[in-house]
Amino acid sequence: MAYGFSALFSRMNFIDRWGLMRNSRKETLSEHSAVTACIAHVMAVTAKKRFGAEVSPERVAVAALYHDISETLTGDMPTPVKYRDDDIRDSYKRVEKEAEKQVSGMLPDDLRDSMSGYITGDVLNEREHRILKAADKVSALIKCIEERRSGNTEFSSAEESTLKAIDAFDLPELNVFMDDFLPAHSATLDELIKSTS
Repeated sequence: MAYGFSALFSRMNFIDRWGLMRNSRKETLSEHSAVTACIAHVMAVTAKKRFGAEVSPERVAVAALYHDISETLTGDMPTPVKYRDDDIRDSYKRVEKEAEKQVSGMLPDDLRDSMSGYITGDVLNEREHRILKAADKVSALIKCIEERRSGNTEFSSAEESTLKAIDAFDLPELNVFMDDFLPAHSATLDELIKSTS
């Protein structure tokens, strides 16, 4: 029997994010997931090393890789629509949960128990879950910064609302990332290379 999980995962390459907005460069779900996983990993390492948090950076990173896999079945629902009101948000959450169940069903029985928690995020403790959510927002902010640097003002309000959402988190590791890593996203490649010399 052939299991569809890997083939479905590969289809994240075909899902474009920010579909209602004019993009200077398209961002796929695969790209977003990879960037989110890297950010989440850095933040989790920071939480563990600097703040003594009970977190597993590896577990957070893997969950981040899978955090939007259900969108291979649902597509990317724009944030302003998804969170417009409680009814829409709750309905979409049910759709996401059903899609996650469907994705997990594409795994062999003996792997499903070990992997489905990464797909749903249920494998994460509360701090790890918050780190992943924060990393997801930072990834979106980086996209907004890249678009602004390309001269695209389409993402201005998205950048503002994403910054507000980030400010609402109470995570010291997020503050460290914003202070120590985010400013470099406005640098050129030459500036980045010089900063390491």
